[in-house]
Amino acid sequence: MTITITAFEQSPDGGKGLARDTRVRWALEEVGQPYEVRPVSFLAMKEPAHLALHPFGQIPTYEEGDLAMFETGAIVFHIAECHAGLLPDDINARARAIAWMFAAVNTVEPPILELANARLLEGDKPWSKERLPLVADRVRSRLNQLSARLGDADWLDGAFSAGDLMMVSVLLRLRLSGIVDEYPNLAAYLARGEARPAYKRAFFAQLAANAGKPSTG
Repeated sequence: MTITITAFEQSPDGGKGLARDTRVRWALEEVGQPYEVRPVSFLAMKEPAHLALHPFGQIPTYEEGDLAMFETGAIVFHIAECHAGLLPDDINARARAIAWMFAAVNTVEPPILELANARLLEGDKPWSKERLPLVADRVRSRLNQLSARLGDADWLDGAFSAGDLMMVSVLLRLRLSGIVDEYPNLAAYLARGEARPAYKRAFFAQLAANAGKPSTG
């Protein structure tokens, strides 16, 4: 059965890998599963056909046969469970990898998104100058903890897993801020993730789509 995911018809970041469909593309590339991409406009995202797939009118969605899913964490988890390559065989290591997936989206990403919103949506507010350093410090608090846990290891828990895929995807949102560069081991961790051939294929597929070229995986 053909896997079809949805993505922005024109990504707000211009295809630089920050849109959440990149995470799903990357997971599919890691496990070697072909997929098709259906671009969705901002208008179409709020129409009944797309809302039937994603009740909150966002992207990406995932369709395979009778299955339709939304939420990148759930989609990546499904891919990792169905195909070898993203979750360890050992039951305890597998559980830890899943825990890191949850940590990426539930613990590390929220303050990062808060910082992005503070800059993009609140930058013109009179109180923004005072608030931004406070939000940035909340991000650093999480990165302090993550950096300490990673130490000098290549990945979060043994071999690369879906937990690393999600964590690297989250940290990519900090690239322009320069905050990750304050943590050499996290900067190197991020670079290792971006250097993976599967990530490169996912990134350039999204970039090509935003340049108006066909997007398939």
